[in-house]
Amino acid sequence: MATLRILDVDGKVINPEKEPKLPKEELLKWYEVMVANRLFDEKGWKLQRQGRVSFHVPTAGQEAVVAAAAALKNTDWIFPAYREHACYLYRWKDLEQGLAELIDHIFNNEDDPQRGRRIPGLYGSKRLRFVTPSAPIGTQIIQAAGAGYAAKYLKDGNVTMVFFGDGATSSNDFHSGMNFAAVKKTPTVFVCMNNQWAISVPLTEQTAAKRLADKAIAYGMPGIQIDGNDVFAFYIAVSEAVECARRGEGPTMIEAVTYRLGSHTSSDDWTRYRSKDEVEQWKQKEPIRRFKDYLLNKRYLTEEEDEKIWKKYDRILNDLIEKAEKKSPPRLETMFTEVYEEIPWHLREQYEEARRFYGDK
Repeated sequence: MATLRILDVDGKVINPEKEPKLPKEELLKWYEVMVANRLFDEKGWKLQRQGRVSFHVPTAGQEAVVAAAAALKNTDWIFPAYREHACYLYRWKDLEQGLAELIDHIFNNEDDPQRGRRIPGLYGSKRLRFVTPSAPIGTQIIQAAGAGYAAKYLKDGNVTMVFFGDGATSSNDFHSGMNFAAVKKTPTVFVCMNNQWAISVPLTEQTAAKRLADKAIAYGMPGIQIDGNDVFAFYIAVSEAVECARRGEGPTMIEAVTYRLGSHTSSDDWTRYRSKDEVEQWKQKEPIRRFKDYLLNKRYLTEEEDEKIWKKYDRILNDLIEKAEKKSPPRLETMFTEVYEEIPWHLREQYEEARRFYGDK
């Protein structure tokens, strides 16, 4: 089984029969989302190190995932892991508004959609059909399989797509979700973001299989390995898997071979378990420069236009950070609301006690 690759590391098309025929405007949208995502990541890391936000989840090196979202309909459900920010941003009609919510979220301020009730990183939106990720490894896999089963039962034509890391393939939820989806032929696309490391555990300690995509065979579903730093490989693989799912042919597993360029989170130090040479080698394959070279070769983009894009989103993010930092924290009462339709007596007692201690803030 060959690894699907359409662009080489220099952005040249090496598989022309698979090159998708997409309009220039769509490709430039992908690129802007990828750039905005990278800048958000860089600024989020610095903010955490400066003590201005409490936590950060790096995404650098995995931005090609934007093409997976582009292959879906807006009615399809996405179940992310930790680093699918590009999928989230792609679904916003107004990219700047999407970035504004992300910035408010990492500051946990009064306009944080989560009201400060989860660690900064990525969160869900019912309107965008983007499910809030969970910290436990692999839980989203069985959720996506179940939601896919519901879509099949309702005959609504929707697909569920779930993302998880290489480490999650060692979890019970991976086996349960894959098996259930295959047996019930749910319209689910399983995307393993194989970034080589489950925090500090290398892939070789996760499995003896040569390819994680091979695991699909045991469950009776197609498995395909792609270059996860190639936006076109992502788009084609997901498009074909989605078509199969909509035709009622059941799930597909896609293994996207990529690399996490930074640490697992801001609580991690990648230098303790990876060599600088390894990271540098993967930097040569990273998706943004690769896609930029393609756009330059197609004359869809110039160096001057590229510089303007980076400056534009750098300015936008700096302005959003300045505004977000001035906002107040969420009100105390939000610790107790939006759990029950009506606050039960025991939570109301806790709220009154907290208000007496902290004041009515």
